[in-house]
Amino acid sequence: MMEQTLPLLRVADDRRHLVTENGEPFFWMGDTAWELFHRLSREEAEQYLDCRAEQGFTVLQAVALAELSGITVPNAHGRLPLRQNAQGQWDPTLPDLNVEPGGASYWDHVDRIVDMAAERGIYIGMLPTWGDKYNRMWGEGPEIFTAENAEIYGNWIGRRYRGRANIIWILGGDRPLLTRRHFDIIQAMACGIRNGDEGRHLITFHPSGGRSSSGPLHEESWLDFNMIQSGHGRDQLCNWTFIDKDRALSPIKPTLDGEPRYEDHPIDFNPKNGYFDATDARTGLWWATLAGGLGVTYGHHAIWSMRTEPEPYWPLTWRQALRRPCAQQVRHLRNLMLSRPLVGLEPDETLLAGQYEGANHIAASRGEKHAFLYTPNGLEVKARLGVLAGTQVKVSWYNPRTGETTEVGVIANEGEKGFRPETSGRGEDWVLVMDVMD
Repeated sequence: MMEQTLPLLRVADDRRHLVTENGEPFFWMGDTAWELFHRLSREEAEQYLDCRAEQGFTVLQAVALAELSGITVPNAHGRLPLRQNAQGQWDPTLPDLNVEPGGASYWDHVDRIVDMAAERGIYIGMLPTWGDKYNRMWGEGPEIFTAENAEIYGNWIGRRYRGRANIIWILGGDRPLLTRRHFDIIQAMACGIRNGDEGRHLITFHPSGGRSSSGPLHEESWLDFNMIQSGHGRDQLCNWTFIDKDRALSPIKPTLDGEPRYEDHPIDFNPKNGYFDATDARTGLWWATLAGGLGVTYGHHAIWSMRTEPEPYWPLTWRQALRRPCAQQVRHLRNLMLSRPLVGLEPDETLLAGQYEGANHIAASRGEKHAFLYTPNGLEVKARLGVLAGTQVKVSWYNPRTGETTEVGVIANEGEKGFRPETSGRGEDWVLVMDVMD
């Protein structure tokens, strides 16, 4: 194993954000690369990682026992993750560590990708398994987990990656916990991981669409922060509402939208409805972040599946999708969030003297000496001044599509004032930035 230089992560003292073990702010700019370990060769993974590092991603969400035949079909180097037991069943207590043929096991391949990510300053949000391996509500399965073997597997995988600082554990995998058996499996796996990695890494849970981990698991001591999958349907566009609900819960835990609508994903999973575009994806990222998320995850329909051939449901390959417009624009979100103090940033609609409904919803968030007000379609922002303490504020417009800043001027920090960006319309989103000058 390579010597890693990335720091471990922990929950910040404000219970709303993540920081490094040294207290530095950490912004989760994620990508759903669910099939990364299973479908890409080492060389292909390096190409993917190089691109995502250059684009400013900080977390890649990937699955050890992947959804798309991840147990029964070998990885790109011909290796399977598990062996079969005496009954001919794929057994999570029997990881296949054989290095022949080829000189590397499936898990050696995973190790190398994790280390290559660390070399590029990227954390891996690792799912020990996809959810169809304990709840085949849909998908391929097979269901292989019990509470007993889930704890053994959790302990093993926790020990294997204990020394790698760039790991964040994500249990679940797009399946709900519908029965006591499902719940017991997740509890046991979490217990096994905690024991195996000695509590070094954060743990969350990836739910099915239109849900948050907070529903079944918020009060569990092992759940360090919540994860939402706002999903890919028309009725799930207003993803800030999921963040609002999680932030209202007790005990206080950080939360994020770990799977909002993907770029180039069929709307409502049906190509006849068209596809979500960069505007849809970008708006979801900004709404979820400024609603109070610890960060947010981008996704592309061809990337999660590492698609190699286009078809109507997947109109691009993963290589073609690497530099789609929104993927190129996520750096502007990360850059703005880290340009001012991140810890302590809180959503605050008292900054607004007027609000719009639905697709024109303005997201407003403030720190001690700054505020961000996001208008998704470039409509006028009616701001209530004086919410930030100070006699004067510097006002500017930040362009989420280009990262460029246009100064408006320094004004008295009192009363109400309307601000219109230089363009408006679908795809013409802007952030009004206010900085206290004294």
